[in-house]
Amino acid sequence: MRKIALVTGATAGIGLATAEILAENGYNLIITGRRKELLDKLKNELGVKYKSDVLALNFDIRDRKQTEDAIDNLPKSWENINVLINNAGLAAGLSTIQEGSIDDWDQMIDTNIKGLLYITRKVAPIMVKKGSGHIVNISSIASRETYEKGNVYCATKHAVDALTKGMRIDLVKHNVKVTSISPGAVETEFSIVRFKGNKERADKVYEGMTPLNADDVAEAVWFAVSRPAHVNINDMLIMPTAQANITTIIRQ
Repeated sequence: MRKIALVTGATAGIGLATAEILAENGYNLIITGRRKELLDKLKNELGVKYKSDVLALNFDIRDRKQTEDAIDNLPKSWENINVLINNAGLAAGLSTIQEGSIDDWDQMIDTNIKGLLYITRKVAPIMVKKGSGHIVNISSIASRETYEKGNVYCATKHAVDALTKGMRIDLVKHNVKVTSISPGAVETEFSIVRFKGNKERADKVYEGMTPLNADDVAEAVWFAVSRPAHVNINDMLIMPTAQANITTIIRQ
């Protein structure tokens, strides 16, 4: 019987690449996201290419009721979730603390922290009940360091780091694995979202360097998920070769 993985924020970037590598390796997928057309497109592609069964759940993870309803109303054949990939997350804006947009702050806190908590609170009891499972939180180098104008985004990712460590302690007695995957610069929609669709500004973030791509991170996720039962990857920090830390990047 195929295992089931739930991937949040699966419509693009790391979430999409992770859904694909899991399907390629024999998982059935529950994919979530706010963009229904992209969810449906991915569902069809994974079904055709990998013969995976795919359940697409179109909801906003920031909305507690939508999240709870989505999991509470899973068809019986989809209830036995083996792996949860908490990928949904974003950066909004790039401002000093004194000039920051509170709307941007709310969006990051609601997605990166509260959304992760809402879905985990519904899925973790399923894993505890059956005495196995694996939760993978997609974090960031920003969980370890801070940078100018990255204040609230860094704070949310520091929270993800603390939550991952706390989950690990709480769930170890139930044989549930917990992993944090923290990438450096990854060229996805991340910067386009941060800069509200300004592609020219987003492109400058990666100018003169070779950043990570979504597949690089998805391969790290698969490495963690595919370890033997007695092995847990607690934490993985992945950087482009040209990036030494959050602010030291060599550009050609």
